[in-house]
Amino acid sequence: MAVNKLALIRYKTIDDCLKNRFRKWTLEDLIEKVSATLYELEGITTGVSKRTIQADIQLMRSDKLGYNAPIVVKDKRFYAYEDSSFSITKAPINNADVDKMKEIVGVLKQFNAFNYFDEMSDMIARLENNLYKSTKQSGNNIQLESNKLVKGLECIPQLYQAVLNKRSLLIEYKSFKVQQSQQGIYYPYLLKEYRNRWFLICKAKKRAGILNLALDRIVEFQELPNEEFISYQGVDFDRYYEDLIGVTKNERDRAQKVILEFTNDHAPYVVTKPLHSSQIVLSKNEKTTIFRIDVVLNYELEREILGFGECVKVLSPRLLISKIKRRLALTYKQYETVDEEKVFVKTSRN
Repeated sequence: MAVNKLALIRYKTIDDCLKNRFRKWTLEDLIEKVSATLYELEGITTGVSKRTIQADIQLMRSDKLGYNAPIVVKDKRFYAYEDSSFSITKAPINNADVDKMKEIVGVLKQFNAFNYFDEMSDMIARLENNLYKSTKQSGNNIQLESNKLVKGLECIPQLYQAVLNKRSLLIEYKSFKVQQSQQGIYYPYLLKEYRNRWFLICKAKKRAGILNLALDRIVEFQELPNEEFISYQGVDFDRYYEDLIGVTKNERDRAQKVILEFTNDHAPYVVTKPLHSSQIVLSKNEKTTIFRIDVVLNYELEREILGFGECVKVLSPRLLISKIKRRLALTYKQYETVDEEKVFVKTSRN
């Protein structure tokens, strides 16, 4: 069944509304929201009829497009998803869509022959692998690093649109440091991924400075069309994270010269997979290789260094040396009090 662009916009808008549990949606509300979206995206001023939205809802409920959306009417007035976690964006694509996407991938592979498109190689490989897997023609040919237990990934499309269109957001957020979630108004600037975990780089209306909100800690969010969006002045986000491992940084932080000495049996791994784009080799002898990276000192850097265990030694700066020594001492202390004989006996009995 062919679906035109305007219909897809209507379905996606209705889906966005019904996923938003901050408010209740009448048929009139849905008509108003869809009309506003069509005007914003396509310049359509005639709006949309009641009959069209009713037909859209019926189609979304059916299996004609593979949605089977569990749309219910509560109190004989308010439309909602019976399953609050449902979204049509999670529905599997049909065979016709897969065939069309294969054609597109084929075209992309031809473009990739040109040096200009070299950076697309990884993306094309991912697309092709996922398409073959979806048609069950073969198993995975590429195993990409992922964690299916990570939460918050479903938020990315809507948050991306908010960043792209400079929309203020009302976000309910639950930090690991508090027991109760809190609501606040935020201005989103960037989505950033680090080790399969995604973060929204933003500013809170009532707080100074840039914040990192982990997507897996976001409880709910919605756009605030009547709330003025405040841009962040003085920061080029394309360059802001260049001197960083991870996402933890404030505007006062500056990159420091970090000198690391690796054992030669591990140095080749660091050469072939640099810790940072600034990495250079300073010297090498029979036992060790010394590297330099210019990065901000933060928790993620410490964790990266600690992950190499006995294969690395920090030579500079002094502040980083003291932090690593302290954390290693605390780690050693945890094992120092363990009675290994008792642990062995207990494990053997179990």
